[in-house]
Amino acid sequence: MALMAAEGEITPMPEAAIFADTGWEPAEVYTHLDWLEKQLPFPVYRVGNGDIRADILARAKLHTREETRALEGEKASPPFFMGGGGMLNRQCTRSYKIEPVTKKTKELLGIKPRQMTPKEPVVNTWIGISMDECSRMRDSQDKWRNNHYPLIDKRMSRTDCKEWFAKHYPDNHLPRSACIGCPYHSDVEWRDMKLNDPVSFQDAVDFDHALREHGNFSILKEKAYLHKSAKPLDEIDFRSLEDMGQINMFENECEGMCGV
Repeated sequence: MALMAAEGEITPMPEAAIFADTGWEPAEVYTHLDWLEKQLPFPVYRVGNGDIRADILARAKLHTREETRALEGEKASPPFFMGGGGMLNRQCTRSYKIEPVTKKTKELLGIKPRQMTPKEPVVNTWIGISMDECSRMRDSQDKWRNNHYPLIDKRMSRTDCKEWFAKHYPDNHLPRSACIGCPYHSDVEWRDMKLNDPVSFQDAVDFDHALREHGNFSILKEKAYLHKSAKPLDEIDFRSLEDMGQINMFENECEGMCGV
């Protein structure tokens, strides 16, 4: 989205871009960000609210309800899968993404802490959600800004974005920004990480074990896991049917109508 704006394909030209860094992205994301900053005619601000990996493990070491609730009030947790079934609510996005971006936006607008905010929109915040994720679109809860979704306006999917990038920057790879240990990773994503980014995968494995090393993660007194199976990450077989010697009878024939 930022590169399309730089090319004049999305207007008006932004005054700045903001990247909310959780402190736990794959190395290739930071490499891409270093490159991206050199391509844009506007500044990129990196903001954050701590290191989500370190914060979560600090919380995992707590044992009393009072300690856990105190830390929950400071920084919310990812939606881990619980040993007794179900998931925790996803609240980490607000703590590590929305709040840092909001804080920086106010700073750029000259709105000081505890200062009264304007009652009318004074800024348009572009959010890079594509058609694949259109259900995540939300109106701004703040009167002083509007949320805008340029990729939705252009009816672009994630695949469209990748194709646009490949056309304009054929020698570069476009990595997906996500925490290394995000519980929302699909089996395909875990498998890709295991095969193509073993350093990150081992980091996720170590983190997954550390979640349970110090006892119970939540006040529910249950063990937490990164994978939906509620099993340690390094014990899961991510191989596809083809990897296991089976024939996929549908991949080349299905026209995608079964779910319509």
